[in-house]
Amino acid sequence: MTEPTERIGFVGIGRMGANMARCLHERGLHLTSVYDLHSAAAVDLANELRVYPARTPAEVADRSSVIITVVSDDTAMRAIFSATDQTSLLGNVRGRLFVNCATLSPSTHQDIGGLITERGGLCLEACMAGSITQARKGTLYLMCGGKPEAFARAETILARLATTVRYIGPAGEAAKVKALVNMVMNSNTAALAEGLGLGAALGIDLTLLRDVFSQTGAASRVLETDGEDMQQRAHDCYFSAAHAAKDSAIALNLAKNLGLSLPVGEATLAQYQRLIVQGKGELDKSAVAELTFVDRLGASPTHG
Repeated sequence: MTEPTERIGFVGIGRMGANMARCLHERGLHLTSVYDLHSAAAVDLANELRVYPARTPAEVADRSSVIITVVSDDTAMRAIFSATDQTSLLGNVRGRLFVNCATLSPSTHQDIGGLITERGGLCLEACMAGSITQARKGTLYLMCGGKPEAFARAETILARLATTVRYIGPAGEAAKVKALVNMVMNSNTAALAEGLGLGAALGIDLTLLRDVFSQTGAASRVLETDGEDMQQRAHDCYFSAAHAAKDSAIALNLAKNLGLSLPVGEATLAQYQRLIVQGKGELDKSAVAELTFVDRLGASPTHG
Protein backbone atom coordinates (compact mmCIF):
# COMPACT_ATOMS: atom_id res chain seq x y z
CA MET A 1 0.00 0.00 0.00
CA THR A 2 1.38 3.42 -0.98
CA GLU A 3 2.07 5.71 1.96
CA PRO A 4 -0.13 8.83 1.82
CA THR A 5 1.78 12.09 1.58
CA GLU A 6 -1.18 14.33 2.39
CA ARG A 7 -1.22 16.76 5.32
CA ILE A 8 -4.32 15.81 7.34
CA GLY A 9 -6.39 17.95 9.68
CA PHE A 10 -9.47 17.10 11.75
CA VAL A 11 -12.54 19.20 12.46
CA GLY A 12 -14.69 17.59 15.14
CA ILE A 13 -12.84 15.50 17.70
CA GLY A 14 -15.57 13.96 19.79
CA ARG A 15 -15.66 10.25 20.60
CA MET A 16 -15.18 9.15 17.00
CA GLY A 17 -13.08 11.95 15.57
CA ALA A 18 -10.47 11.89 18.33
CA ASN A 19 -9.96 8.17 18.00
CA MET A 20 -9.73 8.37 14.22
CA ALA A 21 -7.02 11.01 14.61
CA ARG A 22 -5.16 8.81 17.09
CA CYS A 23 -5.42 5.88 14.70
CA LEU A 24 -3.93 7.81 11.77
CA HIS A 25 -1.22 9.26 13.99
CA GLU A 26 -0.19 5.80 15.16
CA ARG A 27 -0.02 4.63 11.56
CA GLY A 28 2.49 7.33 10.76
CA LEU A 29 0.35 9.70 8.70
CA HIS A 30 1.11 13.42 8.80
CA LEU A 31 -1.46 15.15 11.00
CA THR A 32 -1.27 18.94 11.09
CA SER A 33 -4.03 20.24 13.34
CA VAL A 34 -7.29 19.56 15.14
CA TYR A 35 -10.30 21.75 15.85
CA ASP A 36 -13.36 21.34 18.02
CA LEU A 37 -15.99 23.69 19.42
CA HIS A 38 -14.81 22.47 22.82
CA SER A 39 -11.43 24.15 22.66
CA ALA A 40 -10.07 22.36 25.73
CA ALA A 41 -10.60 19.01 24.01
CA ALA A 42 -8.73 20.28 20.94
CA VAL A 43 -5.81 21.49 23.05
CA ASP A 44 -5.62 18.19 24.94
CA LEU A 45 -5.63 16.08 21.78
CA ALA A 46 -3.21 18.43 20.01
CA ASN A 47 -0.77 18.08 22.90
CA GLU A 48 -1.17 14.29 22.84
CA LEU A 49 -0.53 14.05 19.10
CA ARG A 50 1.89 16.98 18.93
CA VAL A 51 -0.13 18.87 16.35
CA TYR A 52 -1.52 22.41 16.17
CA PRO A 53 -4.67 23.22 18.22
CA ALA A 54 -6.58 25.24 15.65
CA ARG A 55 -8.79 28.04 16.91
CA THR A 56 -11.07 27.95 13.86
CA PRO A 57 -11.94 25.49 11.09
CA ALA A 58 -10.23 27.88 8.66
CA GLU A 59 -6.90 27.33 10.43
CA VAL A 60 -7.22 23.58 9.84
CA ALA A 61 -7.81 24.16 6.13
CA ASP A 62 -4.85 26.55 5.95
CA ARG A 63 -2.48 23.89 7.30
CA SER A 64 -3.89 20.80 5.58
CA SER A 65 -4.38 19.28 2.14
CA VAL A 66 -7.00 16.81 3.43
CA ILE A 67 -9.57 17.83 6.04
CA ILE A 68 -11.58 15.12 7.79
CA THR A 69 -14.78 16.34 9.42
CA VAL A 70 -16.61 14.35 12.10
CA VAL A 71 -19.41 16.54 13.43
CA SER A 72 -22.69 15.75 15.14
CA ASP A 73 -25.46 16.74 12.74
CA ASP A 74 -26.61 18.77 9.73
CA THR A 75 -26.59 22.06 11.67
CA ALA A 76 -23.01 21.59 12.83
CA MET A 77 -21.93 20.61 9.32
CA ARG A 78 -23.48 23.65 7.71
CA ALA A 79 -21.84 25.86 10.36
CA ILE A 80 -18.29 24.68 9.64
CA PHE A 81 -18.94 25.15 5.90
CA SER A 82 -20.73 28.49 6.21
CA ALA A 83 -20.32 30.72 3.17
CA THR A 84 -20.78 33.85 5.33
CA ASP A 85 -18.29 33.03 8.11
CA GLN A 86 -14.66 33.85 7.36
CA THR A 87 -13.52 31.32 9.97
CA SER A 88 -15.24 28.40 8.20
CA LEU A 89 -13.60 25.75 6.06
CA LEU A 90 -14.76 27.48 2.89
CA GLY A 91 -12.09 30.16 3.29
CA ASN A 92 -9.42 27.89 1.80
CA VAL A 93 -10.82 25.18 -0.45
CA ARG A 94 -8.93 25.13 -3.75
CA GLY A 95 -6.96 21.92 -4.26
CA ARG A 96 -8.05 20.46 -0.96
CA LEU A 97 -9.96 17.27 -0.27
CA PHE A 98 -12.71 17.31 2.35
CA VAL A 99 -13.72 13.92 3.76
CA ASN A 100 -16.96 14.18 5.70
CA CYS A 101 -17.63 11.28 8.03
CA ALA A 102 -20.72 12.28 9.98
CA THR A 103 -24.13 10.68 9.46
CA LEU A 104 -26.05 13.52 7.82
CA SER A 105 -29.02 14.01 5.56
CA PRO A 106 -28.09 13.17 1.95
CA SER A 107 -29.13 16.67 0.90
CA THR A 108 -26.64 18.20 3.31
CA HIS A 109 -23.80 16.14 1.84
CA GLN A 110 -24.90 17.22 -1.63
CA ASP A 111 -25.14 20.90 -0.69
CA ILE A 112 -21.72 20.93 0.99
CA GLY A 113 -20.24 19.09 -1.96
CA GLY A 114 -21.58 21.77 -4.27
CA LEU A 115 -20.04 24.57 -2.22
CA ILE A 116 -16.66 22.84 -2.24
CA THR A 117 -16.75 22.05 -5.96
CA GLU A 118 -17.61 25.67 -6.80
CA ARG A 119 -14.44 26.76 -5.00
CA GLY A 120 -12.10 24.26 -6.65
CA GLY A 121 -11.97 21.53 -4.01
CA LEU A 122 -12.94 17.88 -3.81
CA CYS A 123 -15.48 16.40 -1.43
CA LEU A 124 -16.18 12.85 -0.30
CA GLU A 125 -18.71 11.54 2.15
CA ALA A 126 -17.22 8.63 4.08
CA CYS A 127 -20.07 7.37 6.23
CA MET A 128 -18.94 5.19 9.11
CA ALA A 129 -20.32 1.95 10.48
CA GLY A 130 -18.62 1.00 13.71
CA SER A 131 -18.04 2.25 17.23
CA ILE A 132 -15.39 4.14 19.15
CA THR A 133 -13.42 0.92 19.51
CA GLN A 134 -13.36 0.35 15.74
CA ALA A 135 -12.35 3.97 15.16
CA ARG A 136 -9.41 3.55 17.51
CA LYS A 137 -8.31 0.24 15.99
CA GLY A 138 -8.80 1.25 12.36
CA THR A 139 -11.47 -1.39 11.73
CA LEU A 140 -14.41 0.77 10.64
CA TYR A 141 -16.64 0.02 7.65
CA LEU A 142 -16.73 3.08 5.38
CA MET A 143 -19.38 3.81 2.75
CA CYS A 144 -18.22 6.53 0.37
CA GLY A 145 -20.06 8.88 -1.94
CA GLY A 146 -18.82 11.59 -4.26
CA LYS A 147 -16.76 11.96 -7.41
CA PRO A 148 -14.54 8.98 -8.30
CA GLU A 149 -11.47 11.21 -8.27
CA ALA A 150 -12.23 12.25 -4.69
CA PHE A 151 -12.55 8.61 -3.68
CA ALA A 152 -9.28 7.72 -5.43
CA ARG A 153 -7.41 10.46 -3.59
CA ALA A 154 -8.89 9.53 -0.19
CA GLU A 155 -8.70 5.76 -0.45
CA THR A 156 -5.19 5.18 0.90
CA ILE A 157 -5.95 7.34 3.94
CA LEU A 158 -9.31 5.73 4.57
CA ALA A 159 -7.74 2.27 4.32
CA ARG A 160 -5.87 3.10 7.54
CA LEU A 161 -9.18 3.71 9.29
CA ALA A 162 -11.23 0.78 8.00
CA THR A 163 -11.18 -2.87 7.09
CA THR A 164 -13.65 -2.11 4.28
CA VAL A 165 -13.74 1.08 2.20
CA ARG A 166 -16.61 0.84 -0.27
CA TYR A 167 -17.51 3.28 -3.03
CA ILE A 168 -21.30 3.57 -3.24
CA GLY A 169 -21.86 6.27 -5.86
CA PRO A 170 -22.38 10.03 -6.32
CA ALA A 171 -22.79 12.51 -3.48
CA GLY A 172 -25.66 11.63 -1.19
CA GLU A 173 -25.84 7.95 -2.11
CA ALA A 174 -23.59 6.72 0.69
CA ALA A 175 -25.55 8.84 3.15
CA LYS A 176 -28.75 7.09 2.06
CA VAL A 177 -27.20 3.67 2.59
CA LYS A 178 -25.81 4.71 5.99
CA ALA A 179 -29.21 5.99 7.09
CA LEU A 180 -30.74 2.61 6.24
CA VAL A 181 -27.94 0.75 8.03
CA ASN A 182 -28.59 2.69 11.21
CA MET A 183 -32.37 2.54 10.94
CA VAL A 184 -32.22 -1.27 10.73
CA MET A 185 -29.59 -1.47 13.49
CA ASN A 186 -31.68 0.74 15.77
CA SER A 187 -34.81 -1.32 15.11
CA ASN A 188 -32.87 -4.51 15.85
CA THR A 189 -31.66 -2.96 19.11
CA ALA A 190 -35.16 -1.98 20.20
CA ALA A 191 -36.52 -5.43 19.29
CA LEU A 192 -33.75 -7.16 21.26
CA ALA A 193 -34.52 -4.96 24.27
CA GLU A 194 -38.16 -6.02 24.09
CA GLY A 195 -37.26 -9.69 23.79
CA LEU A 196 -34.91 -9.60 26.77
CA GLY A 197 -37.31 -7.45 28.78
CA LEU A 198 -40.17 -9.90 28.18
CA GLY A 199 -37.86 -12.80 28.95
CA ALA A 200 -36.97 -11.24 32.29
CA ALA A 201 -40.65 -10.67 33.11
CA LEU A 202 -41.32 -14.34 32.34
CA GLY A 203 -38.57 -15.41 34.71
CA ILE A 204 -36.29 -16.82 31.99
CA ASP A 205 -32.56 -16.85 32.64
CA LEU A 206 -31.28 -14.12 30.32
CA THR A 207 -27.86 -15.66 29.78
CA LEU A 208 -29.60 -18.81 28.57
CA LEU A 209 -31.99 -16.75 26.47
CA ARG A 210 -29.17 -14.83 24.79
CA ASP A 211 -27.43 -18.10 24.00
CA VAL A 212 -30.60 -19.48 22.40
CA PHE A 213 -31.06 -16.25 20.46
CA SER A 214 -27.49 -16.52 19.16
CA GLN A 215 -28.12 -19.96 17.66
CA THR A 216 -31.52 -19.29 16.11
CA GLY A 217 -33.34 -16.78 13.93
CA ALA A 218 -33.06 -14.18 16.71
CA ALA A 219 -29.30 -13.92 16.16
CA SER A 220 -27.96 -10.51 15.15
CA ARG A 221 -24.90 -8.32 15.32
CA VAL A 222 -26.70 -6.23 17.91
CA LEU A 223 -27.15 -9.31 20.09
CA GLU A 224 -23.37 -9.72 20.05
CA THR A 225 -22.60 -6.10 20.89
CA ASP A 226 -25.50 -5.06 23.14
CA GLY A 227 -27.17 -8.15 24.56
CA GLU A 228 -24.98 -8.59 27.63
CA ASP A 229 -24.94 -4.82 28.23
CA MET A 230 -28.73 -4.80 28.29
CA GLN A 231 -28.76 -7.68 30.75
CA GLN A 232 -26.13 -6.08 33.00
CA ARG A 233 -27.45 -2.50 32.60
CA ALA A 234 -24.01 -1.40 31.41
CA HIS A 235 -24.68 1.52 29.07
CA ASP A 236 -21.29 3.19 28.67
CA CYS A 237 -21.58 5.09 25.42
CA TYR A 238 -20.21 3.67 22.19
CA PHE A 239 -23.10 4.96 20.07
CA SER A 240 -25.53 7.23 21.87
CA ALA A 241 -29.29 7.00 22.04
CA ALA A 242 -29.43 10.60 20.80
CA HIS A 243 -27.46 9.69 17.68
CA ALA A 244 -29.66 6.65 17.16
CA ALA A 245 -32.70 8.92 17.18
CA LYS A 246 -31.08 11.36 14.77
CA ASP A 247 -30.12 8.66 12.30
CA SER A 248 -33.49 6.89 12.38
CA ALA A 249 -35.13 10.26 11.77
CA ILE A 250 -32.97 10.81 8.66
CA ALA A 251 -34.12 7.48 7.20
CA LEU A 252 -37.76 8.10 8.11
CA ASN A 253 -37.62 11.52 6.45
CA LEU A 254 -36.37 9.86 3.26
CA ALA A 255 -39.33 7.47 3.45
CA LYS A 256 -41.75 10.33 4.08
CA ASN A 257 -40.50 12.13 0.98
CA LEU A 258 -41.37 9.01 -1.02
CA GLY A 259 -44.80 8.68 0.58
CA LEU A 260 -43.80 5.51 2.47
CA SER A 261 -44.84 4.53 5.99
CA LEU A 262 -42.33 2.53 8.06
CA PRO A 263 -44.15 1.66 11.31
CA VAL A 264 -41.32 -0.38 12.85
CA GLY A 265 -38.83 2.42 12.23
CA GLU A 266 -41.29 4.97 13.58
CA ALA A 267 -41.87 2.97 16.76
CA THR A 268 -38.12 2.61 17.26
CA LEU A 269 -37.59 6.35 16.87
CA ALA A 270 -40.31 6.97 19.44
CA GLN A 271 -38.48 4.75 21.94
CA TYR A 272 -35.21 6.62 21.52
CA GLN A 273 -37.02 9.94 21.77
CA ARG A 274 -38.46 8.75 25.10
CA LEU A 275 -34.92 8.14 26.34
CA ILE A 276 -33.90 11.65 25.33
CA VAL A 277 -36.90 13.16 27.13
CA GLN A 278 -35.86 11.21 30.24
CA GLY A 279 -32.39 12.73 30.08
CA LYS A 280 -30.75 9.49 28.91
CA GLY A 281 -29.86 10.50 25.37
CA GLU A 282 -26.11 10.36 26.01
CA LEU A 283 -26.24 6.77 27.20
CA ASP A 284 -25.44 4.03 24.73
CA LYS A 285 -28.24 2.90 22.41
CA SER A 286 -28.44 -0.28 24.51
CA ALA A 287 -30.15 1.86 27.14
CA VAL A 288 -33.39 1.39 25.18
CA ALA A 289 -33.65 -1.72 27.40
CA GLU A 290 -34.38 0.64 30.31
CA LEU A 291 -37.81 1.08 28.70
CA THR A 292 -38.57 -2.64 28.37
CA PHE A 293 -37.56 -4.24 31.69
CA VAL A 294 -40.44 -3.91 34.15
CA ASP A 295 -38.17 -3.57 37.18
CA ARG A 296 -36.15 -0.74 35.61
CA LEU A 297 -38.83 1.75 34.69
CA GLY A 298 -38.11 4.97 36.51
CA ALA A 299 -34.74 3.72 37.84
CA SER A 300 -31.26 4.97 36.96
CA PRO A 301 -29.14 2.74 34.72
CA THR A 302 -25.45 2.03 35.22
CA HIS A 303 -23.14 4.10 33.05
CA GLY A 304 -19.71 5.73 33.09
